[in-house]
Amino acid sequence: MARLEEKLTEMLEPGVEALGFELVGIEYVRAGKHSILRVFIDHENGISVDDCADVSHQVSAILDVEDPISTEYNLEVSSPGMDRPLFKEAHFQKAVGEEVQIRLAMPMDNRRNYKGTLLACDDGVVSVEVDGQQFQLAVANIEKANVVPTFD
Repeated sequence: MARLEEKLTEMLEPGVEALGFELVGIEYVRAGKHSILRVFIDHENGISVDDCADVSHQVSAILDVEDPISTEYNLEVSSPGMDRPLFKEAHFQKAVGEEVQIRLAMPMDNRRNYKGTLLACDDGVVSVEVDGQQFQLAVANIEKANVVPTFD
């Protein structure tokens, strides 16, 4: 996770949790005036549009006071969805057995992208099987990871 996302998570998590939601993770996509701050929330009963609006108001108030991002951006608050992003080691542990797509920040053996079955996640290392071959990837080197949705 990038330093800004870590700072934003520390800043926003207490406010999101105070409303009764889990802050799953944060993505900040830099694109000049069109930058996007995505805040993913979850709840055991699911997430409604009203939940997203409530969290958006809370997060906006915190960001207005703290002002951690100096440029323009759009705030998006949503549920993780079917292609649930994986941010923390606990998220990877819950997704063991699922198909995942992982992009590394720094290539390993000239490769950054992995799509396969998540076998395990222990001590900061993710084990993933891609085309019959196992790879050990450091969670700290994962730039982006998602569960690949399956439709029956």
